Amino acid sequence: MNIYVGNLPYSVDEHQLRSWFEEYGAVERATVITDRFTGRSRGFGFVEMPNEEEARRAIEALNGSEFEGRTLVVNPARQRTEQPRGGRGASHRSGRRW
Repeated sequence: MNIYVGNLPYSVDEHQLRSWFEEYGAVERATVITDRFTGRSRGFGFVEMPNEEEARRAIEALNGSEFEGRTLVVNPARQRTEQPRGGRGASHRSGRRW
């Protein structure tokens, strides 16, 4: 199961994220999303756990928990949808021409 972890303190790294979830079971991967230009954490990440029961226990235990003054948001990740990139702004999509 792929799990979204939001509202992470910027100091959290992938090792720390992995260790939180390993308390509840096996972790295949833990990733903290970073800004591609600065390399700084964007404050969220994803954890993949192969066992769904263990993943659900981790979600239940960690969602709403506090760490470094921040309340974590932990839930099953939604499937990523393809979004059109770049191009013209909302004025083009709405049919208006400025």
